[in-house]
Amino acid sequence: MRTTRRIFLRNSAVAMVGAGTAPVWLQRALYASAAPRKKILVAIFQRGAADGLNIVVPHGEKAYYALRPTLAIPRPAVTGDRRADATIDLDGFFGLHPWLAPLEPLFQERHLAIVDAVGSPDPSRSHFDAQDYMESGTPGLKATVDGWMNRALPQEQAKASPLRALSLGPVLPRSLRGPRPAVALQSIGDFQIRNSQAAQAFQQLYLESNDPVLQAAGRETFEAVAMLQAVQKQPYHPAAGVEYPRGRFGDSLRQIAQLIKAGVGVEMAFADIGGWDHHVNEQGTRASEGQLATLLQEYGSALSAFWHDMGDGMEDIVLVTMSEFGRTAHENGNRGTDHGHANCMFVLGGAVRGGKVYGRWPGLEREQLYEGRDLALTTDFRDVLGELVADHLGNPDLGAVFPGYSPRSLGLVGV
Repeated sequence: MRTTRRIFLRNSAVAMVGAGTAPVWLQRALYASAAPRKKILVAIFQRGAADGLNIVVPHGEKAYYALRPTLAIPRPAVTGDRRADATIDLDGFFGLHPWLAPLEPLFQERHLAIVDAVGSPDPSRSHFDAQDYMESGTPGLKATVDGWMNRALPQEQAKASPLRALSLGPVLPRSLRGPRPAVALQSIGDFQIRNSQAAQAFQQLYLESNDPVLQAAGRETFEAVAMLQAVQKQPYHPAAGVEYPRGRFGDSLRQIAQLIKAGVGVEMAFADIGGWDHHVNEQGTRASEGQLATLLQEYGSALSAFWHDMGDGMEDIVLVTMSEFGRTAHENGNRGTDHGHANCMFVLGGAVRGGKVYGRWPGLEREQLYEGRDLALTTDFRDVLGELVADHLGNPDLGAVFPGYSPRSLGLVGV
């Protein structure tokens, strides 16, 4: 019951208490001496199974164009003039979808690394199961009760911030659930007085409880509220020239940046972006049009904005993206793609050895496809996450984070 109780406390109490209700003893958290700089991991989940083959385009693979006669992204322009619907070349074989142009400079400057043919080894094509397996970090095992991010939080050396692990969204994601406290925020700006009298009584109930778990969770909750109230009072202005795209995802990354800059002790943050399940009309008559293009415009712009907004702070941050599985290599009859297997992941940060596409490319000829239809998996997603947990966050206990699996290093992170 401990995990369930903590989640209930945070989702109810934090939403209920508003500005001006926190007592003096809670405000002390705001004036505590600054803690040493910690490493931060930001995880992004693309819900719906993103089409990795049209995000990171294998334009050097002849079979790609044969498998996708109407959906393939055109090869890079051979002249100096870049076509609006053509692949942006990265290394002569791989390229980016044209709407991911904001990320090209980050790749060329070696801040962005890409891992291809990566994902969960579990063969499920169910969105629910595949997301659950990836967020729990235990593919094929449904009995896992907590998430990989919760287990990956480094052991607390001193009193940790109540906002050390957080997500932007109405509920706490599977990745962050577990015995270590984590907070779900619909929005920083949602914290306001609704019933101050009830809020005070709610707070007193926790503090006078004889249950030490309830009392501790209540104290953590109201400390989080006090911190968020202080952040809320300061209007946030991104770095000069930075504009986040309109939409839930861009707003989520903007608020994560705001909380990190506010120095409230964030160590892990989570955000997701849905809408990637494109069985029908994935693309318009041009690669720069259609559902995928619209989504990638928001996605690429938001990631780029976050990078530039954080500035030198990115030296302590790594951002990683993932999706539950990829799409079929062959387009279907409805100008879309169906549930597939392997996918791509982005890893962005100051300590990332970027400018490279990692992973072994398996090919797209029929005999090379997984079950004759999908991009085959050559890298387990836990290899990527495990390296970030160990080498970036400094948590070497990967056996506890990914039970039953020993992640191998890809060399993604280094000085």
